[in-house]
Amino acid sequence: MDSMKIKGMSCQHCVGSVKNALESIPGLSQVTVNLDAEEATFENDNVSREEIRAAVSKIGFEPGE
Repeated sequence: MDSMKIKGMSCQHCVGSVKNALESIPGLSQVTVNLDAEEATFENDNVSREEIRAAVSKIGFEPGE
């Protein structure tokens, strides 16, 4: 499993938005998003970190490294 910190989430709606955005990227699977830990975890099949960060930023959240 891979993970990425995500800042700016404040509710379960935010969690759902991030989960949907990540699940829409071909190559990512088993996506889970934890509000308390401010973190998303996922199986990654050759998706660049930059592509993942771009998807998170596009919906208004701040991705970590």
